[in-house]
Amino acid sequence: MKKDDPVPEIGASVPIHSHGYREETAAEIAAPVPLVRRDVRTGDRERAEGGTGIGTLAIALSILSLFVMPILFGAAGIVLGFVARRRGAEGLGAWAIGIGAISIILGMFILPFF
Repeated sequence: MKKDDPVPEIGASVPIHSHGYREETAAEIAAPVPLVRRDVRTGDRERAEGGTGIGTLAIALSILSLFVMPILFGAAGIVLGFVARRRGAEGLGAWAIGIGAISIILGMFILPFF
C-alpha cells in the first residue's frame, strides 16, 4: 500500500486492493439439489410389512419352544422378536420375546423337576 491510500476500516465491505497480494479467487456454483420427500405413512407401512414375516417366524419359534428344545428355539424366537420389533412389527416382536423368555424360564427351572 502507498502512504497516501486511505486505510479501510476493519470489517468494511470495501475490498482491499494492493499490488503486494497475488491471490486467485473463484466462485463455485453447484447444481441445485432436488428435494425428494417420502410419504411417511408409506415408509412405515413398508417397514411393518417387512417385519411381519420375521415376527410371524419369531412367534412360531417361541411357541414351538414351549414343546421342543426350549433353550434353542426360545433364544431364536427372542432374537427374531427383537429383529421384528426393529423392522416395525412391534406387537408380534413383543409377543415372541415374551413367549420365548417364558419358555426358557420354564425349560431351565421348572421342567427338570417333572
